[in-house]
Amino acid sequence: MKIDGKPYRTIWPVDGAVEIIDQTRLPHVFATVRLTTMEEAATAIADMWVRGAPLIGATAAYGMALAMAAGASDAALDAAHDRLYATRPTAVNLRWALADMVETLRPLPPPERAARAWSRAAEIADADVATNHAIGVHGLALFRALWEGKGRPERLDILTHCNAGWLATVDWGTALAPIYMAHDAGIPVHVWVDETRPRNQGASLTAWELGRHGVPHTVIADNAGGHLMQHGLVDACIVGTDRTTATGDVCNKIGTYLKALAAFDTGVPFYVALPSPTIDWTIADGLAEIPIEQRSAAEQSHVSGLTADGRVETVRLVPEGSACANYAFDVTPARLVTALVTERGACDASRAGLLALFPERSPA
Repeated sequence: MKIDGKPYRTIWPVDGAVEIIDQTRLPHVFATVRLTTMEEAATAIADMWVRGAPLIGATAAYGMALAMAAGASDAALDAAHDRLYATRPTAVNLRWALADMVETLRPLPPPERAARAWSRAAEIADADVATNHAIGVHGLALFRALWEGKGRPERLDILTHCNAGWLATVDWGTALAPIYMAHDAGIPVHVWVDETRPRNQGASLTAWELGRHGVPHTVIADNAGGHLMQHGLVDACIVGTDRTTATGDVCNKIGTYLKALAAFDTGVPFYVALPSPTIDWTIADGLAEIPIEQRSAAEQSHVSGLTADGRVETVRLVPEGSACANYAFDVTPARLVTALVTERGACDASRAGLLALFPERSPA
């Protein structure tokens, strides 16, 4: 994607290091950070300098490459895996990318591991870009059919929650990829952007992305979506996911479940865009089996913003002494999902639907 006309990915290697966009400083400051050690990569994931399941996976892969550059013994390989794995418990792409790197590197003699780690991390990043582009193509077909089915209205209103754009991936994004493609194809798409408390990824990241690409959008309070749906102002919802079960349950940013309930009640299609590494084929019951990350209370009790004189300041929102429970994700049952949109096409949110697209995952 482009920022002020210049193409960017969210992560890229340079001179034995890795550069990323520091997403904690957006939307008010665009800045990049150079990661030179595995520990810095772990910090970038844990402190959400990078965020979004696909980008977390790619960053972890490059973190393994940084680790192997510093020392490529079996002990160093295992230590890097364990350190990076501990950074974020919910997004399955982290586990997938680290397992892939270990499987790739373990059979090699230590002197060969560093070079192969860099090339494999690059392959993972490139594959993510191709996957997200394919998700965009399949999602565009759904949006085009919806627009044409409604008689080509002057505006197609799409509601999103959290950020599942190119900032959450290596490029293109998941839920936002078909929105970008629809806009570029001349479909008059308008996006309702949930602010997505407590970290405001929608208000700060999604709105920033869409604005840079020229996509019309309006930021709304998290609890406004149901009202808009009741009044016929939302044609479809589309979100990303950090983990989807083999049966189609979807784990995504806290508040997604409530949007799905409202969409179900009002008959609004509710789509989930996901690259296949986000599918956790080992679990069937999202509510019972997906660990829900609880993050720092400070993310909920404080907020950062731009002052009138151009300073970025952090202020406290809640009274001193009030406890905060900062659950980062919730689980939307498959029954509330209209379709899952993957790089291989769209399907029902069910085991049968997913296996129709990924038959190699069928039990032997």
